[in-house]
Amino acid sequence: MNRTVRIIGAPVDFGANRRGVDMGPSAIRYAGLAAQLDAAGVESVDEGDLFVPRAEERDPEGRTDDVENAKFIDEVAAVCRQLGDRVAQTLEDGQFPLVLGGDHSISMGTMQGASRESTLGVIWFDAHADLNTPTTSPSGNVHGMPLAGALGYDEFASMEWASAANVAEESVAYVGLRSVDDRERDAITESAISAFTMADIDERGITAVVEDALEVASGGTDGLHVSLDLDWLDPAHAPGVGTPVRGGVTYREAHSALETVADHHDRHDSLRSMDVVEVNPILDESNETASVATEVVASAFGKRTL
Repeated sequence: MNRTVRIIGAPVDFGANRRGVDMGPSAIRYAGLAAQLDAAGVESVDEGDLFVPRAEERDPEGRTDDVENAKFIDEVAAVCRQLGDRVAQTLEDGQFPLVLGGDHSISMGTMQGASRESTLGVIWFDAHADLNTPTTSPSGNVHGMPLAGALGYDEFASMEWASAANVAEESVAYVGLRSVDDRERDAITESAISAFTMADIDERGITAVVEDALEVASGGTDGLHVSLDLDWLDPAHAPGVGTPVRGGVTYREAHSALETVADHHDRHDSLRSMDVVEVNPILDESNETASVATEVVASAFGKRTL
């Protein structure tokens, strides 16, 4: 990475159903993110956190539009607008936006900002598809909707703060799916999105799968967005997440995956933005999940043993 990394905190828990993930940015910083980036040979600056009101002070059903079954949708929209502007300005300043969540709803802001002037491919490291919409969601939690939002599905088509015009289905690749709702499964099957499940990783190995995902996301795009949800890892390695699912990637597989992303960037100067989400220190054990996050992020920026 030959650009300065600008760290932007987005302490949001509007999209989740368990409180505490808003403390994720602080936990990741406390776990030594700056030191890990320095060890990777990357200069970083910390811009602090966006202003985000407390969820307890807001009405989850309160909204100014006609969207049903999307909790705190107005609050999510306000944060994503703010974040999108911050990400776009970071890129305009010649720096790399590294966004710390918060729940996964923030990715709509990251992608919207990163794709304003360029076509954007997306690698989605996650146990979940995050492809629900207010129409299909069984919970109404917006952290299960960000990829649908960026692609402009259903109600999101008219929400300029969510939909990223320069992100297309054929340039999106999931890596490590293992928990997908029925209607999300149908949506993936009917779409041009590439989906690599944990079964694919078991059969072919993490490096081969990530290389295929990178080929999908980089084909015909100007740059890549990497979205890393810590529940992608097995709960044995990342216990501090709101929606843990057994059978995820190991600690070493996570490093190998992000090392592969870094190698691709070294060859193609491909990385444009990244967000790291769903670290919940209330549910964590000795800040282990935040520590894993910092170490895996460092691998994405080129940290190696030798």
